[in-house]
Amino acid sequence: MNNMKKYKKYIIAAGILILGIILGNVFSGGDSATTHTDGEHEYVQDPVTQLWTCSMHPQIKMEKPGNCPICGMELIPLETTDDSSENIADDEIVMNEQSYQLANIQTTVVEKSSAKKEIRLLGRVKPDERRLYSQVSHIPGRIERLYVNFTGEKVYSGQKIVRIYSPELISAQKELFEAIKSKDIYPQLYTASRNKLKLWKLSDKQIAAIEASGVVQEQIDILSDHSGYVMSRNVELGDYIMAGGNLFDIANLSSVWVMFEAYEADIPWIHVNDRVSFNIQAIPGKDFEGKITYVDPFVSSNTRVAKVRVEVNNPSNKLLPEMFASGIIKAKMKGMENTIVIPKSAVLWTGKRAVVYVKVPHEKTISFIYREVTLGQDMGQFYIVQEGLEEGETVATNGVFRIDASAQLLGQKSMMNPEGGKVSMGHNHGGMDMGDDAKADGVDHSKMDMTDSKMQGQTSSDHTKMENDSDHTDMNQRITTTDAFKSQLEQVFNAYIKLKDALVGDDNSIASASAKTLLAAMKKVDMKQLTDHNAHNHWMTISKEISGSASSISELEDIEKQRSHFKHLSAHLSKGVKLFGVNQKVYEQFCPMADNNKGAYWLSLDEPIKNPYLGAKMLTCGDTKTVIVK
Repeated sequence: MNNMKKYKKYIIAAGILILGIILGNVFSGGDSATTHTDGEHEYVQDPVTQLWTCSMHPQIKMEKPGNCPICGMELIPLETTDDSSENIADDEIVMNEQSYQLANIQTTVVEKSSAKKEIRLLGRVKPDERRLYSQVSHIPGRIERLYVNFTGEKVYSGQKIVRIYSPELISAQKELFEAIKSKDIYPQLYTASRNKLKLWKLSDKQIAAIEASGVVQEQIDILSDHSGYVMSRNVELGDYIMAGGNLFDIANLSSVWVMFEAYEADIPWIHVNDRVSFNIQAIPGKDFEGKITYVDPFVSSNTRVAKVRVEVNNPSNKLLPEMFASGIIKAKMKGMENTIVIPKSAVLWTGKRAVVYVKVPHEKTISFIYREVTLGQDMGQFYIVQEGLEEGETVATNGVFRIDASAQLLGQKSMMNPEGGKVSMGHNHGGMDMGDDAKADGVDHSKMDMTDSKMQGQTSSDHTKMENDSDHTDMNQRITTTDAFKSQLEQVFNAYIKLKDALVGDDNSIASASAKTLLAAMKKVDMKQLTDHNAHNHWMTISKEISGSASSISELEDIEKQRSHFKHLSAHLSKGVKLFGVNQKVYEQFCPMADNNKGAYWLSLDEPIKNPYLGAKMLTCGDTKTVIVK
């Protein structure tokens, strides 16, 4: 009986617990929330929004959990962040805090300042041409001894350099001795005999020694007229030299020239007396400064550069001829002392439009608006803005492409879609078939499962390594993929080679056409072939940049602007070729003078250098840095 009473108590307690759970669900509205569990992560659908979104693509809004149709990442609950007190315009691109941080967006407040152009120059150290000397023999005769034997030897003024045998000198000494005998009677004859030896550059000390000895000297030492370093030796032992014959070329390096090369577009900015800061590759850690004393009035027909001369004192002789130098001129633009200047990284340039994204000054909501601006002078790392921005506004300077991509997907104004309007997501996103009925908004995207099973459970942290548009330092090892994908990538690469060859030939029209061919090849790349999630993520980052650069090149007519986008295109395609291969041996080549002496890489099927950045101006400038195997 006691046991029955005991079990009866347990049964009653269990019944009460079950009843409490049922009542709790009823009163809490158990159907208003959906729980999604995945491993260690448990997400509960927000009861306000009732939607799911992607941390990388916040424009995606779905009614059910799943994977992002763009990148394959697992969706997270969409939390409401809008403040009813804030008036959000229809043309604003709204971002949540997480996506803002993941996109690594950085902003800068627009300010007025003096317009300065930073000009980078490359050059070499040269001897001061005013301090180059030719050491000649003033006495005809045969070289009997060389005191200076090799190029580069340092000599001093008054130092013995050669000994010479001269019949003419013997005759002159005999005349001197005869004049000495009748010195008191014919002093003029004595003076004339001494002056004859002086004209042959014999020193008073040498002449006095001859007079004191009373013996005719068959050989005489020739002394150096200058101090410096021997640049060349022009005689050998036993050579017969005429009066005025060149024995040695001597350079005094106490003062040197640094001869920089300036592109013709930069010449109007460069003036005599401008200060130049420069460093020497052979002397790391040491900064030099000099003043421009001469600007070449002629531009080379071959290289399209003009010489700019900077004079530098060199008392310790550290600066040696032919050393490489890198210089910077910070030139001020007259009449632009109070103008709006923004970093180049803030501008998206299509060749027809210059676009920036301005941050809206909300208290809680993070949003940007599309703004077209009119650009003025190119200031190196900055642009002058003539119209479109006001002092005090805030513009995005990093992650601008990501904001623009969000605008495109939301159907708002963007770089490639200035009129705005909803865009279909049924087009090919780098080979990903999004489906014919897929749209950015208003459609249940849960039916659009484009991801491999290996991508399930992927978190946003997988994308943190792809925030910098050009930083792919983690993409070093070859990734095995399907032959189909590699073949599709090879078609992209072949179009790239045609584009490169067009730039080598300075043909902007063929370059534009080749860029369009490359874009068409990119649309045929099937991203579903990449089942490995790392490969998938890498290609997403790379393909976006390749397509953006190729699109810009296809719309541009200015070949220099085409080359600027080609640098960006080459950097990202190089990563793609290294990661996946293209069934061909590829040479990665580099020119330090490309992109205004910033340097740039490109890919080639041929080892001999043909420079796409400088073309006919400096066709062979550069060298091979890496060989990418098949």
